[in-house]
Amino acid sequence: MIRRMIQGDITDLAALATAIKAWGRELGFQAVGISDTDLAAAEARLADWLDRGFHGDMDYMGKHGAKRTRPAELHAGTIRVISARMDYSTRAASAETVLADRNKAFVSRYALGRDYHKILRARLRELASRIEREAGARGCRVFTDSAPVMEVELARKAGLGWRGKHTLLLTREAGSYFFLGEIYTDLALPVDAPVAEHCGSCERCIEACPTRAILAPYKIDARRCISYLTIELKGSIPEELRPLVGNRVYGCDDCQMACPWNRFAQASVESDFAVRHGLDAAELVELFSWTEEEFRSRLAGSAIFRIGYERWLRNVAVGLGNAPTSERVVSALQTRAHDASAMVREHVAWALSRHAAASDGTL
Repeated sequence: MIRRMIQGDITDLAALATAIKAWGRELGFQAVGISDTDLAAAEARLADWLDRGFHGDMDYMGKHGAKRTRPAELHAGTIRVISARMDYSTRAASAETVLADRNKAFVSRYALGRDYHKILRARLRELASRIEREAGARGCRVFTDSAPVMEVELARKAGLGWRGKHTLLLTREAGSYFFLGEIYTDLALPVDAPVAEHCGSCERCIEACPTRAILAPYKIDARRCISYLTIELKGSIPEELRPLVGNRVYGCDDCQMACPWNRFAQASVESDFAVRHGLDAAELVELFSWTEEEFRSRLAGSAIFRIGYERWLRNVAVGLGNAPTSERVVSALQTRAHDASAMVREHVAWALSRHAAASDGTL
């Protein structure tokens, strides 16, 4: 029995590592890998990125100091990280079709179902409990995009894929349509080897970015990224970037859609990731008509819920400003011309000015 290992018996630790990967698959993860905690190279790159201000208003990226790149400072005793991958690609309306119809709202495909944080966290906790039952009480701690963790770099080191030029993790069998989660542990498990990179000379992700946020391979200015602008940014979206946001009201998948490896992405078997409330192809006007109560009830349990009603209306107002001019679109915007939120009013005024300019031929 694996429990019989005493203080790091190498044979038993190897058996435990094999068992952990099998248990992970039983819990619905498509892949599990193990890495050490040496992130010195990544720490230098992160420091340079922060120094350049590319993180924008995401102050949390720097405030944790070395905890992000030194796992043992985040969770004492950590010497290994178990990384797990769960695919989320689901059967939804064609992203390309929705983006082409400027009366519709595009929502990043990862956010169409239930909040992945809760789903992955619950499965990872089950996996951690299984490890502790089998190996005796150990110092395991679970993370799901919920703490200063360099999940892509750790997953890369664990052999789950390679870092694409858009900075996301890529795998041959699933592209980049998946979530990552981690278990920090003090078990001296054998580590997995990183896999080879397979991007070659391809730069389709860079070319596809609507706002040119990918400055060069592996270098992103988050301040221009539509996912940052529609999710992380708490204030007004810079006016010069609003036309480039198009009808994307929550996140952006353009760099992933352009990646040839995503042709191999498989539909997830997780029912929680299935489309809810028709968000894969909803009309902008319909979403703009939601009351705050409707927003809360329909998006409860969704990753979208965390941006709140005000930012939701801000984003949809921008989408409506980029929609074809019509009486229906203009009327929808006018209903919130005197909204209680100054930020919403500002974006509505911008959108209405766009349609006024389109009507008189100056746009």
